[in-house]
Amino acid sequence: MESLGSSIVYLIIALSIIVFSVLTVTTRKILRAATYLLFTLFATAALYFKLDYEFLGTVQIAVYAGGIVVLFVFSILLTSHPGNNSEELTSRKRLLGFAGAVATALVVGWAFFSRCADLFTSLTDAANPTMNQIGEAMLGTARGQYLLPFEAISVLLLACIIGGVVVARKE
Repeated sequence: MESLGSSIVYLIIALSIIVFSVLTVTTRKILRAATYLLFTLFATAALYFKLDYEFLGTVQIAVYAGGIVVLFVFSILLTSHPGNNSEELTSRKRLLGFAGAVATALVVGWAFFSRCADLFTSLTDAANPTMNQIGEAMLGTARGQYLLPFEAISVLLLACIIGGVVVARKE
């Protein structure tokens, strides 16, 4: 019975992550998008808490959900009318966006199935791997480990922050 309840809670959390993620990228109001993103991040934290990763759940709320408050401030300061709708996409842009989304999904799917198999096979020596083993598998430098992509994402986030500062300075 506990397994059924746990599965139901997991499905509710997963469904809320999916729904709020879709609402985040489909709404045309910037404050609503930020609010939906906040709900997505809270649902992700709930998933971490359900998996008994209290530290990750706490960090998710403190860092990412706290970052949404900063997003609110930037969205209000950088837009002249924060409640107005953004311009509607033309059909050509919509088609290009859909093609880009499908291409991205295919690349992510290929990367997931080709690379994650290495990660999981490196953890097969232990029936219940420790956080240390998972951390070494995720952030190691050997084949099938993910230090380089992790560092590439940090450079990408740094570029986004610099871009945000440049946009803010022009206004």
